[in-house]
Amino acid sequence: MANAKKTAVREMAPMTKARIAQIQKYWTAANFLGAAQLYLKDNPLLDEPLKPEHIKPRLLGHWGTQPGLNFIYAHLNRLIQDTEASILLVVGPGHGAPAILANFYLEGTLGILEPELTFDIDGLGKLMRRFSWPYGAPSHLYPGTPGMIQEGGELGYSLAHAYGAVFDNPGLISACIVGDGEAETGPLATAWHSNKYLDPAGSGAVLPILHLNGYKLGGPSLMGRMTDEELFDLFHGYGYEVSLAGGDDPGQMHRLMWQALDWAYGRIRHIQEVFRSGGGLERPSWPMIILRTPKGWTGPKEIDGLKVEGSFRSHQLPIPDPAGNPDHLRELARWLKSYRPESLFDEQGRPLAATTAICPGADLRMGMNKHANGGGMLAPLKLPPCEDYAVQVGAPGHVQAGATRQLAKCLRDVFRLNREAANFRFFCPDEITSNRMQAIFEATERAFVWPIDAADEHLAAGGRVMEILSEHTCQGWLEGYLLTGRHGLFACYEAFIPIVDSMLNQYAKWLKVAREIPWRRPLASLNYLLTSHVWRQDHNGYTHQVPSFIDNVVNKKSSVSRIYLPPDANCVLAVTDHCLRSRDYVNLIIASKHSAPQWLGMEAAREHCNRGASEWRWAGRGAGDPDVILACAGDIPTEETLAAAWLLAREIPELRYRVVNIVDLFSIMSHRDHPHGLDDESFIGLFGENTPVIFAFHGYPRAVHELIHHRPQPGRFHVHGYIEEGCTTTPFDMLALNKMSRYHLAIDAATRAERLSSLAGDVVDNFQSRLRAHDSYIRENDQDLPEVRRWKWSRLA
Repeated sequence: MANAKKTAVREMAPMTKARIAQIQKYWTAANFLGAAQLYLKDNPLLDEPLKPEHIKPRLLGHWGTQPGLNFIYAHLNRLIQDTEASILLVVGPGHGAPAILANFYLEGTLGILEPELTFDIDGLGKLMRRFSWPYGAPSHLYPGTPGMIQEGGELGYSLAHAYGAVFDNPGLISACIVGDGEAETGPLATAWHSNKYLDPAGSGAVLPILHLNGYKLGGPSLMGRMTDEELFDLFHGYGYEVSLAGGDDPGQMHRLMWQALDWAYGRIRHIQEVFRSGGGLERPSWPMIILRTPKGWTGPKEIDGLKVEGSFRSHQLPIPDPAGNPDHLRELARWLKSYRPESLFDEQGRPLAATTAICPGADLRMGMNKHANGGGMLAPLKLPPCEDYAVQVGAPGHVQAGATRQLAKCLRDVFRLNREAANFRFFCPDEITSNRMQAIFEATERAFVWPIDAADEHLAAGGRVMEILSEHTCQGWLEGYLLTGRHGLFACYEAFIPIVDSMLNQYAKWLKVAREIPWRRPLASLNYLLTSHVWRQDHNGYTHQVPSFIDNVVNKKSSVSRIYLPPDANCVLAVTDHCLRSRDYVNLIIASKHSAPQWLGMEAAREHCNRGASEWRWAGRGAGDPDVILACAGDIPTEETLAAAWLLAREIPELRYRVVNIVDLFSIMSHRDHPHGLDDESFIGLFGENTPVIFAFHGYPRAVHELIHHRPQPGRFHVHGYIEEGCTTTPFDMLALNKMSRYHLAIDAATRAERLSSLAGDVVDNFQSRLRAHDSYIRENDQDLPEVRRWKWSRLA
């Protein structure tokens, strides 16, 4: 359990006019800097009359959300000064980067990490010029933004990230700003329920701040049009206590926000004190704040006779053409000068002491929160030896075992070994039992803080298994957990993991860019375990037969993506051990939950996984150059390939064939295209240069064709995989429908072995006859043929 010692609560400082004035001055400076970043490439303090040549040639960015973000930031600064709380800011409004950059500049964080952003005219000019400039700062938050764990490119994940960040971080408060546009997304709507999983004794707290400025890009927001009463009822039902601060008068709003934050902080500390003193609450009701402010607050009221402030027109650039329209230029000058920059900065461009008086000191600054650069806090997992859970394999294929069962025993002990560190969690959308991984419950429980009934099993407030029937929330939690320096694994049905395709896209981009930021430290990898996969979804039917996630990972940057298709339980153990030790990757592991033949002992499995692909000499036949190569990637493709080899040895004993198993899918790619790709000599050593290759693949065949594009004569690879055929049927019929059964593989091999083409006819007829017999048998008996169900590998002398 995390170190959840009691948090000393400082007495709150009284609200005074002087402190309110400090907040106002700081907020004004942040608003000025945010607006100026949108427009100016020169003349940063308007020391001379504004001219068209001072305006950027391409105007990009967003204004509407900035004043609200700056308002929240200023008030959080005050709270940190008064309480010394560690606050991690998570910003949902995606294009609020100018506001956040303005705050990081004022508090000094940017100057530490980017020394050219000095506190003078030159530094101010660089801050403004580089925004939305080629190779400068993008219009959304990204890994190069300090203090951030939230990529601003796609909406919906801020709240899940915030909760993931505070799990097992008892001293951390994550202030999560949810925009009213983001609040309309499905992932965000579900993430409100994360409060039911947050243990006040061992974790930190999330303070959601729902910022309602009333509009999205082109029209009103849904929550912006809800009444206060409707919002109170909604969030009370979700389990939150709500404080509302709303209005457009800055003086009044400062007082309301001060009171709301003091109340929320006190409520958080009260809940934590109760739980950390050994008590509890049946339904801990965490605080949240609803902040209503005008969109584009403090900006232009009207432009060209149309309302701007308080409307959708302030969403992006409230003044569209200051360089080309003299009236617009005058309006821009009037707007920027309304902030009176000469009262905020001295003649050299340095912020006045009064401007930054509300900023916290040293590491208390939100831009310098250590949790936002989680790699700097990352401690390696303690992992048990794989050999402790290995399946003892004598003759290949003669022992049956379930890969996920064996892996669950290993993960059970990972939890035990890291109990004190409390830095590992398992995320899964309600599928642990289905995935045969119940052994994990010998070490921990499912996290659940709300009422637990007597009939419930494996639920506890301090549980480390995170089960919610939302793939989005599972991934969001895990990302927040990883980004703040911990470890985890996400297990999911293969058919439903594509729900998070877009989240994978965003996170892979984060990892790619983070590698290029010198101060970002490596993180534990994002590990997927896909079970209940396409080839064993015969009972659930066509909708559950979707192996497309492989294709998504294949298309990610080669520095980030890794795909593993272990053929048996021991290889699953070896691969998972490797993935849990790795850094800054997206690792995809696919393994069936069903009992299956085991092929390799633990030592051989480790060697095979280290190589990525290797010849299984014990399964091949004949000396000299092979007539055909039988290749396979995936547990079921491996079994079918070996069954095909077994059939060919008996039907065409003269046939020479080689069996190659691929566990690391990227090993078949050229080493020029992927760091795991085999070099040319090694690839030719396995697959030859002219030999036909019959390739049984777990996913869609085109993925393999894309990967081998730069290999010698890729047209000789004949790939069998999922071709979108399926229904509710038997396991073997799934293979037959998609032409990846042992009979289809054997037919393909026999017909492509030119040296023995005269022998192929009768053999092909025999195998096709067996396929017809299979079809008739399953329709009559509701199970596969005995020759399929009872088949066991044996080598023909």
